[in-house]
Amino acid sequence: MIYESDSAMKTAQIALELARTASPGMVICLDGELGVGKTVFTQGFARGLGIAEPVSSPTFTILQIYEEGRLPLYHFDVYRISDPEEMEEIGYEDYFYGQGVCLIEWSTLIEELLPEGAVRVRLEKDLARGFDFRRIVIQSEKENFALKEENEDLAYEDIGD
Repeated sequence: MIYESDSAMKTAQIALELARTASPGMVICLDGELGVGKTVFTQGFARGLGIAEPVSSPTFTILQIYEEGRLPLYHFDVYRISDPEEMEEIGYEDYFYGQGVCLIEWSTLIEELLPEGAVRVRLEKDLARGFDFRRIVIQSEKENFALKEENEDLAYEDIGD
């Protein structure tokens, strides 16, 4: 599936709608260059799970845990991981194979640790289409991890910061 966004708000809204289809044990790999909107996507996704607390990238802590939503969200930012062994120290398997949803920024850096069936989400810029334009490409074996047809024109709601 490919979705297009022309604003941070729409990117977050797409993620919010996708989160409503998330299921326990789902691992979502979120990749794209610096500044493409991975954290914005994560904030929308968290809101879609019913998480109201502020969500920021765990760049220096590697993992943030949010348990207040309909499913726990385990938000990894593995940009600073230099060796997959560091993930073992965190106990990543408990999260990857648990009952929450794992969202992993920079997942290509730990490719060998990712479970089969992980959902791939890639955010891409296209400056020819505008500074805020993003293409959101989703590769998933789970057919239900997509926006419903009637949601193509999303009704924007205030998703916060």
